[in-house]
Amino acid sequence: MRKHSLLLFLFLGISGLARAKDYADYVNPLVGTQSTFELSAGNTYPAIARPWGMNFWTPQTGKMGDGWQYTYTANKIRGFKQTHQPNPWINDYGQFSIMPMVGKPEFDEERRASWFSHKGETVKAYYYKVYLAEYDIVTEMTPTDRAAMFRFTFPENEHSYIVVDAFDKGSYVKIDKDNNRILGYSTRNSGGVPDNFKNYFVVEFDKPFVYRATVADSVLYDGSMEQKAGPCGSCCRFQYT
Repeated sequence: MRKHSLLLFLFLGISGLARAKDYADYVNPLVGTQSTFELSAGNTYPAIARPWGMNFWTPQTGKMGDGWQYTYTANKIRGFKQTHQPNPWINDYGQFSIMPMVGKPEFDEERRASWFSHKGETVKAYYYKVYLAEYDIVTEMTPTDRAAMFRFTFPENEHSYIVVDAFDKGSYVKIDKDNNRILGYSTRNSGGVPDNFKNYFVVEFDKPFVYRATVADSVLYDGSMEQKAGPCGSCCRFQYT
């Protein structure tokens, strides 16, 4: 079956080529992820990031706002999340997530989640790859100092979507169809930030949008290009040529 690939650029960043010998290959980002709240003094997550990067990226298995944002024993991924979380007790701030899917547009994090297996995962500090069994999609991501680059490989179909979830507690999204971009900000935080805190993002795609919708308070608005709400986000379908 023919596959389609979609490239996604965040903050317009791209990463360089890996060196032939790289000590980063000795790093296993999954170490420390097999823990539970009841029996643990903390938990780590697979941080896909450059050293001293402005933000980290991680597959999200936990619910929105859960400090245990990735646990090794989980079997579903809800999205691919930009995170600044130092540990589950301090929790996160300015986070948002991206999720590819096929079929029909779905924003709810429970209903959009996809089965995955560690057999279908490749986890490096500088690269992450996973097979989303629910949608037959391969997701890959690699970080830059301030951003990340994604590649989504979809099965041949007429309904390939990307959801951008700016999370709750006050967020904003705007679809810029002329430039294949989704702009916005997240104010999601767990304290310790200024009153006017916002984490701004720009998501740029290499394919045009043929379907556009925004979401506010769990309601999907077909054709809407801009939204500001408690929880809000966007959903776009792509045209392959």
